[in-house]
Amino acid sequence: MDLAFNAEELAFQKEVRDWITANMPPEVAEESRRSRTSHVSKERLLQWQKKLANRGWLCPNWPKEYGGPGWNSTQKFIFEMEMARADSPYLSSFSIKMVAPVLMKYGSDAQKKRYLPKIAAAEELWCQGYSEPGSGSDLASLRTRAELKGGHYVVNGQKIWTTNAHWADWMFCLVRTSNEGKRQEGISFLLIDMKTPGIKVDPIYLVDGTRTPMRHEVNQVFFTDVKVPVENRVGEENKGWTYAKYLLEFERGGQAFGPRLRKAFRHLKELAHTQLDAGAPLSENRNWREKMAALEMEIDAVEMNELMFYSSMKTGDNPGTQASIVKMRGTEVGQKVTELAVEAVGWYGTPFTELRNYDSNVVPVGGEYVDDVSPRYFNTRKTTIYGGSSEVQRNVLAKAMLGL
Repeated sequence: MDLAFNAEELAFQKEVRDWITANMPPEVAEESRRSRTSHVSKERLLQWQKKLANRGWLCPNWPKEYGGPGWNSTQKFIFEMEMARADSPYLSSFSIKMVAPVLMKYGSDAQKKRYLPKIAAAEELWCQGYSEPGSGSDLASLRTRAELKGGHYVVNGQKIWTTNAHWADWMFCLVRTSNEGKRQEGISFLLIDMKTPGIKVDPIYLVDGTRTPMRHEVNQVFFTDVKVPVENRVGEENKGWTYAKYLLEFERGGQAFGPRLRKAFRHLKELAHTQLDAGAPLSENRNWREKMAALEMEIDAVEMNELMFYSSMKTGDNPGTQASIVKMRGTEVGQKVTELAVEAVGWYGTPFTELRNYDSNVVPVGGEYVDDVSPRYFNTRKTTIYGGSSEVQRNVLAKAMLGL
C-alpha cells in the first residue's frame, strides 16, 4: 500500500484545504471545537452543510448520478482529513451515510427522487429509529408495531437513544409487521415524517452534563397511532432486517475515525505541553511519552484499516466485516485518547466546574479547554455501545472471519 499522495492528490488536498479555510464560518468551527463530540446545534450544522452543498461536497461518498462528487477513495479520505483539521463538525451521518445508501440500493424510483435531492441540498435532516428499551444490541427483539390499515401503517411503540430526534425532519425506522417465523423475518423499514401527529419526543440528558434543551443529543420517541403512508415503506414488507443490516455496515464504517483521532492526538500533545509535572511540562515525562507512542501506533493501525475499508468501497463492494473492525477499533482508541486527556489535566479536569457555551469568554482554571476534558471522556463512553457494541463486533468478526 503506497501511503504517499501523488502530485494530483496533493493538488486536490490543497484545493480542499483552501476552500474550507475560506468558507468555514469561525463560529461553526469554535462551537465544534468546544462540543463534547464535534456535534453542533442545528443552526450551525445547517449553516455549514448548505455551504458544502452549494459546492457539491456535502455527500462525498455519493456517486455523481445522485448528486455526489464522484470522488475515489483517496479523495474521500483527504476530504475527511481536511475537515477534521479545520474542526468541522460531524455532518448528518444519518442522512448522508446511512439512509441514503439504503435508498440508492433498495428504494423505489419515487423515493430516490423525493428524498435524495433534499438530503444533498441540506434541506432535510434524518434520525435513526432502531434501538428500543430492551432492544439495543439484540435489535431483532424490537416491539414497535406497525399494522397495515388501508393505505397506511399505524405505528405504536417507543424508540430510545434517538440522536437529534428533537430537530430531525424524518426518521428511518424499524417496525414489527409480523410475529410469524423468525424474529428477523417480521421487521419492516419505514420512512416517517417527524411532524406526523402522534409522535412525542422527550430528551435524555447524559452524564456529560449537557442538560440544556437544545444542546442535548439523544431522546426517546413515542408513537401513538402514527399514520405512515404505505409508499413510505422501503422495499418489501417483513424484509426490513436485510436493509437494516446493509445500513449498519455504513454506520459502523462511515465515520472516518482516523482523521478525527489524528486531530484529537494533536490536541492531546498540545495539552501535555501546557500541563506541568513536577515543575516541568508533562510532555517531557518518560512514562507519558511511552503512553503517547503506544497510542499513536494504535491510531496508525486504525488508519490502515480505514484505508483498506475505503479501498474495498472503491470497487463497489459492500463494507462487510471490515466495517466492524473500523467501528470497534476506532471507538476504542478514541476512548483511550479521552482517558489520557483526563490523566493529563489531573485535578483541573474536575467534572463540570464551568460548563461554558462555545462563545463564552470565561477562562477555566488550568488553561484553555481543560473544562471540556471530563465531559468528552464521559460522553465517549457510549461510542463502544452504539451502532453495535464492541462485544457484538467481536462476535461478528469471530463468526464471519474466523468461522467460530
